[in-house]
Amino acid sequence: MKIGIFDSGIGGLSVLHEAYHMLPGQNYIFYADVEHVPYGTKTPDEILGYTEEITKFLLNKGAEAIVVACNTATSVAIKELRKRYDIPILGMEPAVKPAVEGTDQKRIMVIATPVTIREDKLRDLLHRVDEEHRVDLLPMPRLVEFAEKEEFETEEVRNYLKEQFRDYNMDDYCALVLGCTHFNYFKPLYREFFGPETLMIDGNKGTIRHLADVLGLSLSNSPDNVVYFDNVHKMLCELSTEYYFSGKNISDEKTLEHLKRLHNRLEEVREK
Repeated sequence: MKIGIFDSGIGGLSVLHEAYHMLPGQNYIFYADVEHVPYGTKTPDEILGYTEEITKFLLNKGAEAIVVACNTATSVAIKELRKRYDIPILGMEPAVKPAVEGTDQKRIMVIATPVTIREDKLRDLLHRVDEEHRVDLLPMPRLVEFAEKEEFETEEVRNYLKEQFRDYNMDDYCALVLGCTHFNYFKPLYREFFGPETLMIDGNKGTIRHLADVLGLSLSNSPDNVVYFDNVHKMLCELSTEYYFSGKNISDEKTLEHLKRLHNRLEEVREK
């Protein structure tokens, strides 16, 4: 089975990385639209145009199912993509439901891009599951920029988070929902503000479980196996993955080393 996974940038690697753990036997095409990142500051019409172009590209490369590994693109484009194309197309949404169902009393913070927070899809989700109005929404647009530059624990990032969280009492929160796939890279820094008892949750595992269910695939019996990359040969060959950055096939050593570092970072922070 050939599965396409795309995002505005390298955030979607966190979904692909989870797929390596949970569905390791499949062939993957990963597409990062680095020429247009971040989507979170684009107009809906622009985002719909980008996702349409990427979907056609992945279909031409033989994708039999597609994961829109971007909460922003899902919010804007998923309904239209499903109307236009007759293959399974799965999206992402902030994991508000498991956060609400898995906690009691205290508040829940959802961090996401401005577009994800603004679109009706998230509002509709909150209306369905947040009956006690425990969820607060906080846009974090600059985290996408930091992730794209591989700035995960610099003082600039730390100061940005400090400024964004300034008006909130962290003791009020029992869960932090990562509503953008780029945000997984920063898990150790969130812990500096929220502490070890706070539930930190994203939608990646749930998305891959849903993908397996839709395609009739069996999940790995060892989903917690370590997936570190010692070299780019393993990334390209053993895991049967094609990488594209805005339509350009990635095969140069410099970019492959960049991808290797990102995957290894995701492994390091996966269960933080």
